[in-house]
Amino acid sequence: MKVATPKPFTFEGGERAVLLLHGFTGNSADVRMLGRFLEKKGYTCHAPHYKGHGVPPEELVHTGPEDWWQDVMEAYQFLKDKGHESIAVAGLSLGGVFSLKLGYTVPIKGIVPMCAPMYIKSEEIMYKGVLEYAKEYKKREGKTTEQIEKEMEEFKKTPMNTLKALQGLISDVRESIDMIYAPTFVVQARHDHMINTDSANIIYNGVESPVKDIKWYEESGHVITLDKERDQLHEDVYQFLESLDW
Repeated sequence: MKVATPKPFTFEGGERAVLLLHGFTGNSADVRMLGRFLEKKGYTCHAPHYKGHGVPPEELVHTGPEDWWQDVMEAYQFLKDKGHESIAVAGLSLGGVFSLKLGYTVPIKGIVPMCAPMYIKSEEIMYKGVLEYAKEYKKREGKTTEQIEKEMEEFKKTPMNTLKALQGLISDVRESIDMIYAPTFVVQARHDHMINTDSANIIYNGVESPVKDIKWYEESGHVITLDKERDQLHEDVYQFLESLDW
């Protein structure tokens, strides 16, 4: 059975706007429930897809952080063009890295990095993750095991320059977080096996904002927005947004 792929979304909730950013190899489904929750609370939420995401994995390897950053900036501009003067941002994993980059690039009301990496994982580990993602995607497309194996053999021949560029992006952002003055709420799952969880402390200690908070979610894994403490996370993000000076 072929599964429908998620699409970017815009939920019109009110004057205040929140940009929601998904992770590497993720898509808007990562942040959809959070978007629906905030929409009910009166926030307009917009979640883009980065190039090469939410489409066959063969397309992912031909894109990189520069393309994705452009998608993030276009999404920010999209909200501006809709008349939203004040924009906050919440991002998961790579989306969290981009949320921090936005914080020192354009005016942002508040930032919620969720399980955002500040340490560089080895290319080997990242590559393994991409292969798992590719395999999973093909399964969801309803392909046979034989077909999947054949396509995966081909897929492995493609050079993955993306991973080195991704490491460069994380490193650049880490060196620049002391330029962030917007209120920041750092979210980190305790059982996050995808990233080094000390990243959360680096972000919290690094941002220069006088208004900052950090919270550890003891029961959750890396995709915290879809994990067992998501209701609590929704509430906490909402309370943080309400505390901002809109």
